[in-house]
Formats: sequence, structure tokens, C-alpha cells
Amino acid sequence: MDNISPPTSISDIRGHLEILASACNRFQMVSLARKLEAAQTLLSENPPIDVAVLGQFKAGKSSFLNNLIGQNVLPVGAIPVTTAITRVQYGIREKALIRHFNGAITEIPLAEIVQFTSEAENPGNSKNVAIVDIELPSMQDYQGLRLVDTPGLGSVYKYHQSTSEEWLPSVGTAILAVSSDRPLSEHDLDLIRELTSHTPNIILLLTKADILSPEQQNEVIAFFQQTLQRELHRILPVYLYSIKENTKEYKQRIEEDILKTICKNRDSEFFRILNYKIHSLSESCLGYLKIAMQSSLQADMNRENLRAQILNEKVNEDLVREELGIIAREHQRQTRPMIETYLEQFRSPLTKKAIKKLEMDITSWRGNLWKLSRKYETWVSETLSEELRLISKNEHSHFLGTMKKAHASFSRALEAFCKFLNDNIETVLGVKMAEVDWKIDVMEPNHPDISFTKPFDIHLDLIWFLIPMFLFRKVFERHFIANVPKEATINISRLAYQWEKSVNNAIEEMRLQAINYIHEELATIENLISGTKGQTDEIKKLIIQIEKASF
Repeated sequence: MDNISPPTSISDIRGHLEILASACNRFQMVSLARKLEAAQTLLSENPPIDVAVLGQFKAGKSSFLNNLIGQNVLPVGAIPVTTAITRVQYGIREKALIRHFNGAITEIPLAEIVQFTSEAENPGNSKNVAIVDIELPSMQDYQGLRLVDTPGLGSVYKYHQSTSEEWLPSVGTAILAVSSDRPLSEHDLDLIRELTSHTPNIILLLTKADILSPEQQNEVIAFFQQTLQRELHRILPVYLYSIKENTKEYKQRIEEDILKTICKNRDSEFFRILNYKIHSLSESCLGYLKIAMQSSLQADMNRENLRAQILNEKVNEDLVREELGIIAREHQRQTRPMIETYLEQFRSPLTKKAIKKLEMDITSWRGNLWKLSRKYETWVSETLSEELRLISKNEHSHFLGTMKKAHASFSRALEAFCKFLNDNIETVLGVKMAEVDWKIDVMEPNHPDISFTKPFDIHLDLIWFLIPMFLFRKVFERHFIANVPKEATINISRLAYQWEKSVNNAIEEMRLQAINYIHEELATIENLISGTKGQTDEIKKLIIQIEKASF
């Protein structure tokens, strides 16, 4: 994109975008649909510039925005909270507009937005919220922009991830929040790579800066810049923030350097961002059109041979699907043994701890055998549930080994597919494809629940009225205590099974993502090869139009 200079006016951009839209529609470039839609929306609506805060879940995005705004309008919590894209801008009175996917718009009091934007009140976005728009008089100084809160990436909630990623092409200025208690991860670098095709303005925000000393802050910033230079060959501005210490200083710097600068130069900044998006779209479109032109030039001579050379067995969709299926099944097969082996170390300590607690608690239980049995069942449920939930919470990272290995294998398979396809295209057509960011999202599984068994193999407690407890109570107490190892073993096995299902479901979800990536790319290439017969002149004309509008 460095060799493309901007059109000189909005009318130039409009004409350029119409050419790109025509090319995308004519040659079914489905992979560019979202970028095209985002650029068209910006051009037609001319909205405030969206300053979006993105990043992994629990990076402190909502807390940062609340602090920056000066009031707590966005939900925060100890688990991934934000469900829908939320935009905050100036308005003469406080209000919130809920925009649903079906086009309906509902105005609600500001105090009620948590019912639509939090995971607790709107689980799985069951209320079908597309976007929440908040208007605040306190945003008067920033009338040229909107602050955007996004669902966290990498949370257990898949739709959080897809909501944020689907919205990325609309971003104006991107603030990537990275928590001080986490390093700059590969997921953050992937996000920066993707953002590079959508906006010229990418800023790193180091949140929770108060947990680092000044020396450590400098070390982290240096690490960020070294990593960016090594991996992406660029440097990005880094800002510190904390809602606990030096907040006024941090806030003032962000307001002066970012927010006020955007507002002061709103029109020129909007033009620059829109033009950047058009350039990115142009590059991708030109790459596809060059494939189409070369295909058309050779089509009449040997179309089927051309298709066979490009879409050979190395990039055959059925074969790649089969390979991905083998990868998934191999890692899923290893999940249960790995989890059971790791959990075995907790069986004996859990059994001893539970027996000791039962021996203390059971002496205070009163009543007949039926009541004691129900008390025992409740005790097992509460005690083992608590213990196993703690194990699940504290140790679950050790259960994800096969998922992480599967992720690496899927990523390697996709990289190999992309290389084979690009090599085929370059060899056959002499066209080098633009780089495609193959990225598989890792979804951490949900935490499973706990169960318990009946205390007796037969319904002995149903004849409690025939059993004198003053004679047999000690016998039943010993029976309950003797049953604890069985309960511990069963529930540890159940925990392993449920984590196996969760991990394997996550592996299957990654497999489906990989298949979808491959299907869309092959569909685009197939359309270009199969639909270009006798269209050389038309394609050449489009390429000239796009290049003329761009240079």
C-alpha cells in the first residue's frame, strides 16, 4: 500500500469505491464483502470516528473507558462481561439506544444498559443486540468521535470473539489494550496484523500500569517495541494507564495526544481513514483481478488444465478436510487419558480430606435413616462440588494440552495449504498473491458441573421405619464414610469426562474454523478461474480503472 497515493476528494473516493464494488460483485470476491461493506457505510453515513478499544478479555477495556468518560456506564466484572459492541458519543441528554439485528431500535434509560450488554443479563446475546449506542452530555468536548467498547477476544464465549472480529473493518482508530499482568501475546500480534488492513491508527495501551514499577514499565514498553519491530517491522505508540495510580496524568496524555487531536482535525482524519480502507481494499481486489485476467488469457487454450494445475491435490478441499479431521481425531483421542493421568494425583488427597470432614460433620446429623441418607447426598454434592470446582478452576490450564497441540497442528496445516495455493498461482499465472492472515481462534472450554451417586445400591432407606437407629446408626455412619472413596473416584472421572467433552468440542470448533477458511478461499479462486472465460478485456479495463483511481 505504500506505493498507492490517495484520491484527492470524497467524490474521487466515491467513484473509486463504485469501481471496487462492481469488481467484487462481478467476480464474486466473497472474501472482500465485509471490507467493502464497511467502506460503503463510512462513505454514506459519515459517522463520528470510531475510537475502538480492543484486546483479550479481562484486559481492562471497559474499566479504562469508564474512567476516561468519568462515569460508570459500561459493565465490568470478574468474568468476561461485555456481550455487544457499545458506542459512546456526545448527546444533549443521557440516553441509550439498543439496535437489534432485525432493525428494531429501542430507547432505554442509561441505568438499564447492563440488561443488554452484560453476559449475566443477556447470556449468549439472547436478546439479539447488534449495537448499543450511548449518548452523554459529558462527551461534549469529543463531538467528532465515538468511544467503542468491544467484547473481549479469546474468552470462553465464542460469539464474543466473532462479534469483535466481524466489527474490525469499521474501526477508525484502534486502541489495543494489553494488561500489565500478561505479555504481548501472539493473539495480540495477530490482531495488530489484521488491524493493519483496516486503519492507519493503531495504539497500544498498557493497562493496570500500577502493578509495575517505573523501571518495569520501561522494560515492558521496550519489550513491546522490540517484539513489534521483530515480528511486524514497525513501531507503535504505547500509552500507560491505571485507574488506581497516576490516573490524572495518564488520562490527560491520552486526551491531548489522541482524543483532542482527532476532534480538532476530524474531517481530514476521517478522510485519511476512509482513504486508507479504500487502498487496502484496492490492493486485495487488484490481486484477485490479476488472477482473473491471467486465467482468462489462458482460459480458451486450456481452461481445465489450468484449473487442475492451480487446484491440484495439494489444495484439494476434500483431502484437506480429511487431513484436518485426522488431526482433530488424533488429538481428541489423547484428551481423556491426559486429563485422567493429571487428575489421579488429586484422588487420594481429596478422599482423605472428604473422609476427615465427614467424620466430623456426621456426628451432628439427626433423624432416621431416610433423613441421614438425604443429608449424606446433600453433603456429598456440596463438599465434592466445592473441592472439584476448586481443582477445575486452579488446574484447568493443565487440561488444555491437546487443544493447544491441535491448534498448532491446524495452524501448520493452514499455513501449508496457503503456501501450496500461492505457489501454484504464482507458478501457473505468474501472479503473487497478497498475504492472507490465517488465524485460528482458541476457545477455552466451559467449566463442567459435578454429580453424586445414591448412598445405597438398593432403596434401604425407604424402610427406615423398620430400622432402629439407636442400634444401627454407627453401622450406617461407617457405610457412608466407606462410600466416600467411591464418590471421589466417580466424580474425578466425571470431571475428566466433562473436561474431555469441553476440550474436544473446542478442537472440533477449531477444525470447523479451518475448513471455513479453506472453503472461502477456494470458492473465491474457483469463481475467478471458472468465471473469466472471454473476459480478458473487461478485467483489464477494471484493473486500469482501479490503478488509475489509486495512483
